[in-house]
Amino acid sequence: MNVRKIATLAAAVGALFASVSSAHAAEALVKIDGSSTVFPITEAVAEEFQKAKKGTVRVTVGISGTGGGFKKFCRGETDISNASRPILDKEMADCKAAGIKYIELPVAFDALTLVMNPKNSFLKQITSAELKTMWEPAAQGKILKWNQVNPAWPDTGLKLFGPGADSGTFDYFTEAIVGKSKSSRGDFTASEDDNVLVQGVSRDAGALGYFGFAYYIENKDKLKAVPVVNPKTGKAVEPSMEAVISGDYQPLSRPIFIYVNAAAIDRPEVKEFVEFYLKNAAELTKEVKYVPLTDADYKHAAENFAKKKTGTAFGGHAEVGVQVSDLLKRDPKE
Repeated sequence: MNVRKIATLAAAVGALFASVSSAHAAEALVKIDGSSTVFPITEAVAEEFQKAKKGTVRVTVGISGTGGGFKKFCRGETDISNASRPILDKEMADCKAAGIKYIELPVAFDALTLVMNPKNSFLKQITSAELKTMWEPAAQGKILKWNQVNPAWPDTGLKLFGPGADSGTFDYFTEAIVGKSKSSRGDFTASEDDNVLVQGVSRDAGALGYFGFAYYIENKDKLKAVPVVNPKTGKAVEPSMEAVISGDYQPLSRPIFIYVNAAAIDRPEVKEFVEFYLKNAAELTKEVKYVPLTDADYKHAAENFAKKKTGTAFGGHAEVGVQVSDLLKRDPKE
């Protein structure tokens, strides 16, 4: 090969690398992490948004749990944090110390679902009091059989499965059932990966677990949902979109959120992504088997976002039975 051909080839290779490098530089990035419960919705939105942007924007969605996501978010490592419960006092303080302001946006409802092994034929319903007996800290090492919770149930081993301590689902469940967030027995099989919980319950006839409604729907062939007794009406209610919308599925219905770094929305790709999210959330939420908010709530959330209304409508802790329309009207705290 002569010198001219070598030079021409080198120039072509250089141009190719420059082109690839330029393409990567031009590709904008939106970084998201957090709740495994919110993940299916955000992932669906991310896929549709990336299609609409025709490869000019890349959206990454991680799953490190609500608590793990907030740790990254409050260090400025992500643009958006998926959360299955509101931001807590310590996380608010961490964000404030790092100079990070955030916009809290409810995006859907979830029916936190109790699941049992399909071989379980005796459990027809369960009350909040029975769940508390199973899960409260005093149960650790002591409540090990079903009949210790309810004498009508059999003298067989009780195996519990649930989200880990970094999960917002864990926080909400303990708040709603035990009465205090993160207050739980420690001797249960915990995982941030809901698929691990599905496998655990599906393999043990004496198992009981909980996670988001969408993961139950996805695994209905392996699990059975347990009807939960509404403490106000005394009626046992199975989790469903209809039961959440009507308010009958209590106390385990809850709003779920995204938190947006207020400084990040100066970047067009982040601003456009959030606007796209709120515009398409109702349709995509239903597609992944969650319960959408009302059109009025999505419109109100979009207005709060447009106004850069920073802070949280909560006081640093979860609230049970809260209405999204009320949340969106509150003056947020930082």
